[in-house]
Amino acid sequence: MDTAGLDLDTHDDPSRAAIEAQTRVAIDQADVIVLLLDVRQGLTPIDRDIAQMLRRSKRRVMVAANKADSSNERYFAHELLELGFDEPSLISAQHGLGVGELLDRILDALPPSEAEAGDEHADRLAIMGRPNVGKSSLLNALLGDERALVSATPGTTRDPIDTELAFEGVPVVLVDTAGIRRKSSSRDRLERYSLLRGIHAMERSDAVLLVIEAPAGVLAQDQHVAGYALEAGKGLVIVVNKIDLVEPAMRKPAYWRKALAGEFKFATFAPVVTVSAKTREGIGTVLPTALEVVGQRRVKIPPNELNRVLRDAFQEHPPPSYKGKRLRLSYATQAGAAGRAQGAYSDETPTVVLFVNDIGLLHFSYRRYLEKKIRERFGLFGNPLKLVLRAAK
Repeated sequence: MDTAGLDLDTHDDPSRAAIEAQTRVAIDQADVIVLLLDVRQGLTPIDRDIAQMLRRSKRRVMVAANKADSSNERYFAHELLELGFDEPSLISAQHGLGVGELLDRILDALPPSEAEAGDEHADRLAIMGRPNVGKSSLLNALLGDERALVSATPGTTRDPIDTELAFEGVPVVLVDTAGIRRKSSSRDRLERYSLLRGIHAMERSDAVLLVIEAPAGVLAQDQHVAGYALEAGKGLVIVVNKIDLVEPAMRKPAYWRKALAGEFKFATFAPVVTVSAKTREGIGTVLPTALEVVGQRRVKIPPNELNRVLRDAFQEHPPPSYKGKRLRLSYATQAGAAGRAQGAYSDETPTVVLFVNDIGLLHFSYRRYLEKKIRERFGLFGNPLKLVLRAAK
């Protein structure tokens, strides 16, 4: 875990207390702590205060003296021994000097890894949304602690933060990502980098928790984020946050399912949960809903049943003809089910392959009709469904 920089002498910064609280959580959960110091600057009063805090933690502490770019720039290496820890590792993070040796020391100090049950795979859930909708607050509420830094200032989270937990015996990784703004306001390089990191984190996830604000309703950016998730073939759960700030009638999931139907016409299959990360109202529904969505990605559709459903659909409502030709189905099967059943995250969208007489005869409205029939029978709750056409020959 990389923690925020501590400045214990700063009393005017409103985020100082939050930063200290986050750092204390990291200390409590760590097996080994690396105290990073500046070998050119020597010990400062803040360094001594932090060292005193770490001594009280009873954790194994290793000192890394950074900026030792050459033998001539190790001015105060001897001072660091005053802290009473083991001899410091002299490194240059910028040039990579001494980092390998530090890693070797860290590995030697770590306790033996616990035996894991088989190749148990953790379901990955990416928390995404606009800046300041409460993504980090939601993460903390799900975890029950202040592990992610929360601030009223938008943009506090810059890099995706992976956090592991076990929910009713199921391993889960929650990924808190940077807020996605409109393109016109994503100007600085750091923000663009954060956006790309967030999208990459989403692509490595099984499902997306799209967080929107109840008081603000749905904005264009919310629809864009949902579009990113579905284009990547990920499961989607819409989390309406801050319901403590709206009228009681607007706090129920049924209200928001109806209210969001028009805004997310392209994602009517996505479940909606309502929460207040601040008061923790509704928090208990988020993970069960998200894990159900992930489970639906791994559903295996029996080929015989799939073909029966599609044949019935073709008979109930025949496809329209085009230039005297009509779409005919020879056979259908699910693609990629075997790959999803074995390890790794479920990176493939639930996909059905249709072998037909002419792949150019499927109208988009008939495609939606077939998708609806498949969903009615097999569920695929919260997931996009991809129909792929192949020539029967």
